[in-house]
Amino acid sequence: MKIQLEGKTAIVTGSTKGIGLAAAKGLAAAGAKVIVNGRTEDSVKQAQQAVAGAVSGAAVDRFAADVGTVEGCDALIAAHPHCDILVNNVGVFGPQDFYEIPDDEWSRFFETNVMSGVRLARAYTPTMVDNGWGRVVFLGSESAFNIPPDMIHYGMTKTACVVVARGLAKRLAGTGVTVNSVLPGPTLSEGVQAMIADEIEGTDKTMEEAGAEFVQAHRPSSILQRATRVEEVANMIVYTCSLQASATTGAALRVDGGVVDSI
Repeated sequence: MKIQLEGKTAIVTGSTKGIGLAAAKGLAAAGAKVIVNGRTEDSVKQAQQAVAGAVSGAAVDRFAADVGTVEGCDALIAAHPHCDILVNNVGVFGPQDFYEIPDDEWSRFFETNVMSGVRLARAYTPTMVDNGWGRVVFLGSESAFNIPPDMIHYGMTKTACVVVARGLAKRLAGTGVTVNSVLPGPTLSEGVQAMIADEIEGTDKTMEEAGAEFVQAHRPSSILQRATRVEEVANMIVYTCSLQASATTGAALRVDGGVVDSI
């Protein structure tokens, strides 16, 4: 299968590192023009260079804005009013006990992880509908179903992402615009690596070994028995955005290594 996205424009939020950057590289490699996004000019410039360095001849632009805010979304939409592919990847996470999470942290997680995608999808999908083609992907998580007791606020937002994607897919039924959520499991992004960095300090463990131990300790239902790589998640995102995925919509597509115990 050769995925070809020439002539398509993709926006990937939170794409300065991790899954977002890997997805930006994958979409660029398939021929799409990609707009990378992050909160600072330095970070998006580095991401733009990373995509250009990984994909010869890549068409890649950048835009710095915090899309976890209304103002950031509005600025992105004003600067780039059209896209064919929207990957709502931006997100925040981190362990915190339920009794220690203040209201403003619940709000910050919801604004960043959920409302960024809601606002951007609301802005970009009408033109996709007019064109009879479009792709929207929300980044969910296995934590949408396997709610982590040490990150209940995070799990709540990822469940919401899956719900919004499913509902929007139904709202756009028959238009040629597909909406899906992609659900990674524990993934060796920079954020997860930072969480487990203490596990390898002073040892000869590799990050991959520490990641596998983390999965086996904290996600024992994993069938893969290791953390996924960002490229593995990006592969699912790129496929979901492809012409070949035209019959896949309203789906929660798992790249969780089998963590969620269901059939």
